[in-house]
Amino acid sequence: MFALTADHTFHLFNQPTDMRKSFDALSGLIRNHLDSNPLNGDVFIFINKCRDKIKLLHWQGSGFMLYYKRLEQGTFEIPRYDASIGSIVLTYAQIVMIVDGLSIKNL
Repeated sequence: MFALTADHTFHLFNQPTDMRKSFDALSGLIRNHLDSNPLNGDVFIFINKCRDKIKLLHWQGSGFMLYYKRLEQGTFEIPRYDASIGSIVLTYAQIVMIVDGLSIKNL
């Protein structure tokens, strides 16, 4: 069940991510590169270099949920960001549009 809502905080990791990484390795990226706790209830978003795969990692109190989507055509559009920061915070509307493949340029 897709249990993400506008009440969550969404963090887009600013580096391309190896999509072979799973729960533990992605949690390590959150701890080591974002200096954040993956158990805090926030949603952390990772996109690969080709921008055709996306993973969302979310702690739901008793365990991690990992959402994964691979595009057969096209790429995920991500907003512009300052590369010197570890992540950018997205709104729920932005993350839904990214996952659905819609343009976010006007948001």
